[in-house]
Amino acid sequence: LIQWENGKARRDAFLEVADVANTARYYARTAARTLAPSRRTGLIPGLTEVHELHHPRGVVTIISPWNYPLSLGVGDTIPALMAGNAVVQKADNQTALTALFALDLARRAGLPDDLWQIVLGRGSAIGTPLLDIADYVMFTGSTASGRHIAREAGERLIDCSLELGGKNAMVVLDDADLTRTVEGAVRACFSSSGQLCISIERMYVADAVFDRFVPAFVEAVRSMTIGAAFDYSAQMGTLTSAEQLGVVSAHVDDAVAKGATVLAGGRPRPELGPFFYEPTVLTGVDSSMTCWREETFGPLVSIYRVGSDDEAVEAANDTAYGLNASVWSRSAARGRAVAARLRAGTVNVNEAYAAAWGSIDAPMGGMGDSGLGRRHGAVGIVKYTETQTIARQRLMNLAPPLQRLGDDGFARVMTTALSLMKKAGWR
Repeated sequence: LIQWENGKARRDAFLEVADVANTARYYARTAARTLAPSRRTGLIPGLTEVHELHHPRGVVTIISPWNYPLSLGVGDTIPALMAGNAVVQKADNQTALTALFALDLARRAGLPDDLWQIVLGRGSAIGTPLLDIADYVMFTGSTASGRHIAREAGERLIDCSLELGGKNAMVVLDDADLTRTVEGAVRACFSSSGQLCISIERMYVADAVFDRFVPAFVEAVRSMTIGAAFDYSAQMGTLTSAEQLGVVSAHVDDAVAKGATVLAGGRPRPELGPFFYEPTVLTGVDSSMTCWREETFGPLVSIYRVGSDDEAVEAANDTAYGLNASVWSRSAARGRAVAARLRAGTVNVNEAYAAAWGSIDAPMGGMGDSGLGRRHGAVGIVKYTETQTIARQRLMNLAPPLQRLGDDGFARVMTTALSLMKKAGWR
């Protein structure tokens, strides 16, 4: 069903199913512990007793995209429900059947009918009512739409989490294992035909290995099997819509017209299906070209030569986005050091994106124009709750005795108290 609606290769569709199972298993094991009442250090240890509680927010509105209808719809619904909320999901019309089938499975498994509901329609028509009923909003989509959601949520004083666009970078250092890197780069750029918010669209390759890496990568791309098979024979499927095909074609045509060189791909493939486009590799891309900064969200990557780690980091960070990145090096320490300098919510070392995405215990989200908030990990369920602090003072009141001391006496008592607390290690 995912393949039929979305057009992605079977391997990519299967990974959506596996991702939802992984997410469900993680929160089934951790939710009770994460959301349980917990003790916090009080003002005066032993006398000030503090507990932190988590209450459901109420109604969570989840606005999910067409590119990963199961992972990004059901995967966000699971922790919202487990935190005690009701969910109203606005599924994208292009992949609505996947969302509705998942809802049917949940109800057949025993989920009450009114706890998770799905609505369909144009965002311009139903967006405002969806926000009007929401106590929290989880949105995955474009940066432009995310800004609108954030403004509307702010007007209503409700919290939101936004995973938005990306112009993700891969850095290939001069000590990278090139065979492994080529294999990883193909997955990084062309999984789901590049219609993946964390896919790679910019590649910065060290000068010392550029002339070996690029031909090997181009050959691997040219040998990719693309098609609409409902088995595992195709490495890459089709784009999902005429609109997305138009964006990819426009970006490639603009770059070529302004001097970029096509190393692989660069053409639509209508004989395979109406929205197929070849996996495409460009070089010679510069700031005059649309694909230099704008997200393509398709099977297109640009390759750049860099002379040092510093140059690679500077170039990779030269974007308003900050969602995902990838670093390749034989040295774990060097790879981590470069990764820590990249302005991205997740960075994978010697992997494309799956290491971070599949590690559900760790938070995932974007910086800058790539969004607000995080999914996955403890924060991925705590965000669907209102946090409450309950503090009980024992044996003595705090304020009244101090108020009778006068200004000088109050200052002496507070200074002494703070000094004692510091010495005791309480603050």
